[in-house]
Amino acid sequence: LVADLIRGKHVKEAEAILMFTSKSSAPVIFKLLKSAVANAVHNFNFNKDDLFVKEIFVDEGLRLPRLFPRAKGKTDKRKKRMSRVKIFLSSFKKEIQEMQVNGSKE
Repeated sequence: LVADLIRGKHVKEAEAILMFTSKSSAPVIFKLLKSAVANAVHNFNFNKDDLFVKEIFVDEGLRLPRLFPRAKGKTDKRKKRMSRVKIFLSSFKKEIQEMQVNGSKE
């Protein structure tokens, strides 16, 4: 649900949405988004104002077995589920929009 809120949005708009979303996964995705933006700015010399969230995926991750105590000294096995989140940023949205507008007028 949280991933759908920020897909296709500018980075500043996505940060604002995540700050005011009351879902428990919002702070985790916010931290991941900040890390992705920092990597894009530092490693690839992108401008933060031009970046937008191109794609975001939340896939199933590892399942770790955990033991839960039960009655009469017995235990149950349950699997702790995790997820894997991938964010792809891009800075070409303005050019794509201009091409679509120019293409539709012809």
